[in-house]
Amino acid sequence: MSVSFDMAGRVVLVTGGARGVGDGIVATFLEAGAEVETCGRTAPGELREVDGRRPRFERVDVREADEVQRWVGAIGERHGRVDVVVNNAGGAPFAQFADASPRFHQKISDLNFMAAAHVLHAAYPLLRATPESSAVNITSISARRPSPGTAVYGAAKAALESLTGSLGIEWAPEVRVNAVSCGLVETPGSADHYGDPAQRESVARTIPRGRFATPAEIGRVCLFLASPLASHVTGAVLNVDGGGEWPAFLQHTPNS
Repeated sequence: MSVSFDMAGRVVLVTGGARGVGDGIVATFLEAGAEVETCGRTAPGELREVDGRRPRFERVDVREADEVQRWVGAIGERHGRVDVVVNNAGGAPFAQFADASPRFHQKISDLNFMAAAHVLHAAYPLLRATPESSAVNITSISARRPSPGTAVYGAAKAALESLTGSLGIEWAPEVRVNAVSCGLVETPGSADHYGDPAQRESVARTIPRGRFATPAEIGRVCLFLASPLASHVTGAVLNVDGGGEWPAFLQHTPNS
């Protein structure tokens, strides 16, 4: 059986879509024929191209509600609709909680939670007016397990999962709202968190599937959640983590 998704004529908004996981999400929706709008704080050297088509990029700090409102408003004026919102912008450098400043913690919280809330709030009138619209929030396994070194990041992603469930109810039946909980993903920035290739290989062995996810795999799950195949799915958090993590205690038992 062959299954394909035709997103021609659909308008998809992806935050942080110029690199990493966002680049994989943008590419997936472009391949499906969608018109993709994306943003970031810094302009990329070159945007992804698929079949001669590129996303439209604008410089936006999604932590700032006024900037988000202007960006989403301009998209509405250009297209007259928004079909899908993917809140991908996020991340955090490693920092011990007690060593980081309150300002640092505020920025991490704003980027990983309030930014998504700003985008959802700004896009809601357009989503509500568009049949079969949906929003997908990119969260993390850090939302539901200890996240030492990125504690506020994990807490912010937990808040985003809570918001996903609440809006899945508040916005039903007009707009579906779901989340993708990502495990470890191989991106150009992976070395900053997981070390050199040998170290990353060791980390990968802690994942039941034995490897990191690719940005394209995250993108395909976003496309699924935005598609008619997920038409009765809302308020859900879908794990894309290769099975999670091997239980550490098993390493110290006869069954290791």
